[in-house]
Formats: sequence, C-alpha cells, structure tokens
Amino acid sequence: MKVLIVGGVAGGASAAARLRRLDEGCEIIVFERGEHISYANCGLPYYIGGVITEKSELLLQTPQSFKARFNVDVRVKNEVIAIDPELKSITVRDLIKGVTYSETYDKLILSMGAKPVMPPIEGIESERVFSLRDIPDTFRIKNYIENNKPSSALVAGGGYIGIEMAENLRELGMDVNIMVRSNQIFKPLDYDLARCVQNYMSDKGVGILLNSATRKIEDNGRLTVTLSDRTIETDMLIMATGVTPETELARDAGIELDSRGAIVVDSRMRTNKNDIYAVGDAVEVRDFVTGEATFVPLAGPANKQGRIAADNICGIPSEYTGTQGTAILKVFDMTVATTGLNERTAKAAGIDFDKTCIYSNSHADYYPGATRMLIKVLWDKKTEKIIGAQIAGFDGVDKRMDVLATAIRFGAKVTDLTRMELCYAPPYGSAKDPVNMIGFVAENIVSGKMKQFFWDDVATLQNDENALLLDVRTNSEVHRGVIEGSMHIPLHHLRENIERLPNSKRLYVYCDSGLRSYIACRILSNLGYDTYNLAGGYRLYQTVVRQGTTVESSCPKCGS
Repeated sequence: MKVLIVGGVAGGASAAARLRRLDEGCEIIVFERGEHISYANCGLPYYIGGVITEKSELLLQTPQSFKARFNVDVRVKNEVIAIDPELKSITVRDLIKGVTYSETYDKLILSMGAKPVMPPIEGIESERVFSLRDIPDTFRIKNYIENNKPSSALVAGGGYIGIEMAENLRELGMDVNIMVRSNQIFKPLDYDLARCVQNYMSDKGVGILLNSATRKIEDNGRLTVTLSDRTIETDMLIMATGVTPETELARDAGIELDSRGAIVVDSRMRTNKNDIYAVGDAVEVRDFVTGEATFVPLAGPANKQGRIAADNICGIPSEYTGTQGTAILKVFDMTVATTGLNERTAKAAGIDFDKTCIYSNSHADYYPGATRMLIKVLWDKKTEKIIGAQIAGFDGVDKRMDVLATAIRFGAKVTDLTRMELCYAPPYGSAKDPVNMIGFVAENIVSGKMKQFFWDDVATLQNDENALLLDVRTNSEVHRGVIEGSMHIPLHHLRENIERLPNSKRLYVYCDSGLRSYIACRILSNLGYDTYNLAGGYRLYQTVVRQGTTVESSCPKCGS
C-alpha cells in the first residue's frame, strides 16, 4: 500500500508515524511545501520572546530523523499543486529543482493546516507588518527585533497568538498595545472572565484597545496605524486576527468544503472522495457538546485525527468523536483555561443552561503560597450535564480544567463533581478541592437551597424598590469599595441585626467571594427571607464593572 500525505506538523506527522507503527511494509511519502516537517508551532512566540533560546528546540523531527526512525520518505520544499481523485494521483512541484512530477497513491491524507487571515488593508505589505504561522515567520520577526531594536509594538487580535505575542514582546521591554474588534479579548471566555485577563494584562503594562479595527497602515520609518477610533505610532505590527483553512488544493479537486472553507469529513476523517482523508486545522469538526459543525484549529485534535485516519487506512475502525475546544493559555504569570461551551455559544445552540462562579484557593490556605482561581461552570438545566468551564488563576488551573474537561467528555452531571476523589496534600490542594467546591455550589442551586444573582443584575436591582442589596463583609473590606445602595451588616453580627431587614423585600446578599454570603443566605432563608447570593461575590463584580481589579486582590499569594 502506498500512502501520500500532504503537509506535516501535527496532523500529517502523527498520521505518518502511526501508519508506520501499524504497517511496516507501507510506502509512506510526506510532502511539505516549507523547509520543516514537524515543529513546535505552539512554542514559536516563546522563541521570539527568548524563553526558548535555541532554534533546534523548535524542530521536533527532521526529514532525516523521520527517515531513520519511521522509514518515511519526507520531501520538504515540495509543493503539491494538484490532486486527481479519478486517477488517484497528485502533481508536485519541486521548489528546489524547479521541476514538476506526479505520484500515484492508494490512500491520500490532506493536512494542509490553516493560514493567517491578512485583511486587505492599505499598507499591510510593509516589512514592519508580520504574521506568525511557521518557523520562517518566527525567524523574520526575531531577526527584525534583533536588528532594529524596536521599542513599541501593536498586536492586532486577542486570541492565542495575539496574547502570547503581546506577553513576549512586553517581556522584551517593548511598549505593547493589543487591539481587538469586539468588547473583549480571548473569545472562548465569557466577558466576566475576559475582564480578569484584560485587567491583569493592563497591570503588566499592556494597553488593551477594544472595539477597534485597523483601517490603514503607513510606513515612514515607523508605522502609523489608523484605527477605527484613533491613530497609533508603533515600530512593528503583528497581525494575529485569526486563521482560515488552507484548502484551495482540496477545492480544486472537487473535495467538499463547508462555508468556512474547511474540508468536510466523516467521523473516520474521510472526505467525499474515495481514499482521500483530511485531518488537522484544515477540516470541519463536530462540537462535542452540541454536535454542530464547527472549526476549532488546535494541536491536540489534529494529532488525534492523524492517528484516526491512519487507523482506518490500516483497517482498524476508529472514530473522531468531536472537539471540546479544551485549551490553556499563559498570560504572564496568570493561567487561563477553557473547555466546552461558553454562555454565547450555549445560547446560540439553544441550550437552557445554568451557571455559577466561585473563587477557590489553589491549595490549602494555611500552606504558604496559595493563590486564588476564578472558576466558572455551565450546565444543562434539563440533564444537569456540564457543558462548559472556564478558569482564570495562577497555580493549579491546568489540573482542575483537565478534571472538568474529562467530566464533560464522559457525560458527568455538575452534581457528580461533589463525589470526585482528588489528590490532596496541603502543598497541592485542599480536602475540598476547587472542583468539589464548584460541585457543592451547583448542588445547592440544583436542589433549591440557594438562588443566585450575577454581576450584570446589579444595575437593575439598584433601581428595584422591592430589592435590598445586603453586604455581609467586614468593615475593612467595605472600606475598599461597595456596591452603591447596599446595606452593610457583617456576617458575624447578622443574627443580632435581623430586625433591620424588612421581610417585604427580596434580599440580594454578597461578600467578597460568595462563601460568607451563602452562609448569610442560609441563616436568612431559615428565618423566612427570600434570598439570593451574588455568584463570584464583590470580587468578581468589581473586576468586571470597575477598572484595575484582577483575580487576585492586594496580596498576590493569600488574597487578603
């Protein structure tokens, strides 16, 4: 059997390696238009920032190492320019020799990936404007920085690459602004958690320009970038405005594409053309939660898809069951992670969902070094199954998100989180792990023991004569800020001040994080009051509504 693979990196290289492990006699040829067959594309911003110091560390495999280990014929600088599904052949241009030749196949795997979106903006062809997709892009940016010593940079786009580039350029000492078209950065997050990230980046010296778009670029030795709401002078511009599937080759061969231009495949990674498979950032996937078609270019799914395509080619039934979008992002010292749906996508899918937010320490608070994380979980009201989660914090974010992602994958209800037995020792966690805690809170909501209100309800409640906002924080906490119009009774003095609270009003109770206010709600509910607890507490309200508050408060370790 002869298998041709168009494109390497995550999907193509994984498919080639899996094919060889399954079939020693298979002839495998990989064609790569660029110079590199398998490289650490997720590490490229960190090489630019100097965290990764050696070029060689970016190369996961070379043509020579792939040949030696897997007996795979890797042809770099060979561009596939046409596919003939009827003749089962491809046309290849050797970019070094300048000749064109053909190869036939029994099976063909397409792994062309995605390319950066470069909008048609006047001046975008300037040598001071960059995109970041591969190693040549990386070296171009790195060389420009080393040779020109820029003092400022503008990053267009607030996704993974945009945020990582903003961080790394800032760590190099540049004045950095990041601009996005919408009202928040990092769209996988809901607005409230995005504000945590935005405020933290601002604290680190990165300017955040929202609701802004690039109109024109002028290069006069420096760049003058005209935005929709202002003009910025900068030494370099990074275009990180997203990616689009690179599938012109597939389109010309009559392979079915969706409205985004992604290749349509079935669960076994087969296209509509016999014996042609497609994997990675070029393909349409199914959202694991909703089952709807979507486009999620991530390395983890691409690797899995390459393996699945190889399995099926070798006669092993294997199916791709959908993409959750589980991902994690480093933002200076902060860690941000997400999986499944957010509020926007859940609403678009027509799911009747509930949600909650908590703050929880990364490990036992009496052990030195504990930091707080903000956890948000969404669940389907009908089934109580978890449909999405988001976390922003410092230590321990990754392992909590991995637990929540696993829970979603195996269909857990939000109340099942209360029963999870997770690792505990004071340096690593708490006897009631943050995952357990989010389950306890959700269980109280599902069982009717607690009703919630949210940060965006406050403005309406301030004008509701039948509502009373009740602050149960300490006096020292109140001095740091309050929700206007609140009555203040510290939790420890609540019982002795019950007569101050009118039975005729609904009580909307808050503390710093939502824990003490829950205790207050239970006291008051048992006495016949109609109570609601502020999810995420005053800390989240202030983060979203006011400037300058991050996940942490004044003390970055203990939150005091």
